[in-house]
Amino acid sequence: MSFWLFISEAVLISLSGVMAPGPITAVVVGKGNESPNAGVLVAIGHGLVEFPLMAAVFFGVGRLLDAAYLRAGIGVAGGLFILWMGIGMLRSARQGMLSQEQRADSRSPMLAGILFSLGNPYFLVWWVTVGASLILRSVEFGVLGFVAFAVGHWLCDFIWDWFLSALSFKGGQFFGNKFQQAVFALSGLLLLFFGGRLVMDAVNEIFV
Repeated sequence: MSFWLFISEAVLISLSGVMAPGPITAVVVGKGNESPNAGVLVAIGHGLVEFPLMAAVFFGVGRLLDAAYLRAGIGVAGGLFILWMGIGMLRSARQGMLSQEQRADSRSPMLAGILFSLGNPYFLVWWVTVGASLILRSVEFGVLGFVAFAVGHWLCDFIWDWFLSALSFKGGQFFGNKFQQAVFALSGLLLLFFGGRLVMDAVNEIFV
């Protein structure tokens, strides 16, 4: 396989994961309601977690997640964190305006990108399964192949998150406060769904 064919295939596979609805999508849409560039900062925060993780998988650390109890523990902790954030978004929607504490949080989408990446075990599992296989294939083209893959994958996150936050911001400007409430309500419900599913999957991994 040629280098460019591999990169094209890797980008398509990366996009399928990046564009799938998940906690990061929900928080990008929610924070995009205040700034069209929120997705950029979320993607940067996500990258601060993702690049070291890619390097760890490259050096074989990802094999630690073969332990079911470790995966389950990560799943429960991450699911509870996402549930907590979902409840916070629903409270914002019910109030119809952001509290002072939530305004401060809305100015730090980069931190949200870091926390939602660390708190999402599916993100970790994707990297030690699908991501790991892509990294192993990238090594066939040397260190530059790995670097090109890592940067290309993150750019998929960057472009998609920026697009989503800009779209959310334009909608908020056009439809006003009611749209903001609807976005926060939808984002909160999505986070409750994803958080609940993560906890249930983690419990099932132990007892089923």
